[in-house]
Amino acid sequence: MKRRVVISILGTTLDAGGRDDRWKRWRPTVSLCMQPSLFIDRLELIHGPGSGRLARQIVGDIEQVSPGTEVREHLMSLRDHWDFSEVYTNLRDFARAYIFDTEREDYLVNITTGTHVAQICWFLLTEARFIPARLLQLSPPPRRTSPEDPVEIVGSHSIIDLDLSRYDAIATRFAAERDEATSFLKSGIATRSPAFNQMIDQIEKVAIRSRAPVLLTGPTGAGKSQLAKRIYELKKAQRQVSGDFIEVNCATLRGDQAMSTLFGHVKGAFTGAQAERAGLMKSADKGVLFLDEIGELGLDEQAMCLRAIEEKRFLPVGADRDTTSDFQLLAGTNRDLSVSVREGRFREDLFARLNLWTFSLPALKDRKEDIEPNLEFELRRYSEREGQNVTFNREAREAYLRFAAAPEATWRANFRDLSASVTRMATLAPQGRINEETVRDEIARLRLLWSTGANTPGSEDVLVELLGSDRAEAIDLFESAQLATVISACRETGSLSAAGRRLFAVSRLEKTSSNDADRLRKYLARFGLSFDMVVRP
Repeated sequence: MKRRVVISILGTTLDAGGRDDRWKRWRPTVSLCMQPSLFIDRLELIHGPGSGRLARQIVGDIEQVSPGTEVREHLMSLRDHWDFSEVYTNLRDFARAYIFDTEREDYLVNITTGTHVAQICWFLLTEARFIPARLLQLSPPPRRTSPEDPVEIVGSHSIIDLDLSRYDAIATRFAAERDEATSFLKSGIATRSPAFNQMIDQIEKVAIRSRAPVLLTGPTGAGKSQLAKRIYELKKAQRQVSGDFIEVNCATLRGDQAMSTLFGHVKGAFTGAQAERAGLMKSADKGVLFLDEIGELGLDEQAMCLRAIEEKRFLPVGADRDTTSDFQLLAGTNRDLSVSVREGRFREDLFARLNLWTFSLPALKDRKEDIEPNLEFELRRYSEREGQNVTFNREAREAYLRFAAAPEATWRANFRDLSASVTRMATLAPQGRINEETVRDEIARLRLLWSTGANTPGSEDVLVELLGSDRAEAIDLFESAQLATVISACRETGSLSAAGRRLFAVSRLEKTSSNDADRLRKYLARFGLSFDMVVRP
């Protein structure tokens, strides 16, 4: 059985008493050693240099009421007992020097005596586990109502365990709050994948307990952007952040414009800088900055990002004075950054900083059990967006889910494919009811989509890399397939003219004069692209 040890401060007021009347008064330190069913094996008694006489009296009285209790005195000099910093520092030093043996001893910290400041410090030290103990609160006996009532000096006690999981009602409440937080991160979707649910549980803990950067990896369309927004909203609900959620797709940043967009610039920093610009990092002050596709950042921008993450300061373009921004960072990528580090395309020190918390979002084809709940989510989202309730009939629903979970359903664009599929079926559904014919048509459409080059592995990523996820999603399937082919030709040929000759090899024969390079340049310009941007390594 463990020995019971109490750590306590001598109560210079409550423990005091004259020679004759002290046994008629409740004195918490003496009462402590008189509690029924709470034998104290050792009392660690802390007092100041001016309280030696009272301490000796209390030690002597404890010897009378509890001879088996060992009392050890500890001298602690405090200039100001109401100075939080001084009191906390001294009690922290006491805890650091004390040798706790939790295998053999059970520790209690008496918060009855001492100033309110000392009681607060005891709580903080115990709650942070600097002192591996429970709290002990003593209460005086009921006040006598008549002189004939017997004198009571023992009082009562209560023990407070700061491990709140031991309290059933509190533990139930905490469990409900955790479930609510994880459901929030999943947008209320009752996902069934054990691995995914376990990952979300971990993300919830990290989001609430840590301010460190979080790296979200996974294929395009796996939900990194949506999850980043939910993490921000959870942090804001927990009052960890008060600023905005700032999202930037790093694949859209090029050259000097990347520096200006991220870090801002001063007026006149470069040609066209007609006014000062704060930059997205400054805009994220007190909030969350989400750097999507961070693997596409240039090495110079990576170096400045690293300093901004570590020091919370950076130098705007053209400025001679740092600016500060206290943001929390989320980052996303569909690349393996460790490979990029080995290839010299990503800084090792920045990767090490980001890699503290890395979570890999699986592709939809690896979460087939979650297609059904996500199908319901997409239908609800369509209804909210369009103001029209759409449902499946039973046969149509079963047919669609059978196909969705079959090996031929590759879901190459992941949740973007699923969302687009539901949108098409809901739009075409007669009288808001998706029937078997609608499902058959949609299955044929998906088979065609996945069998063509429009959605071949990598083409979706290429468009997101160059245009950003929002702009890539806004392009029709026909044009996205065409643009992906054009980009591939540009990268394979290496020059604007050569790419134009390949792409317009047939139609150019019908023209008396042709300028294939100019045609290609104008085509790329429709999407805000140039040849150099497309072929940049």
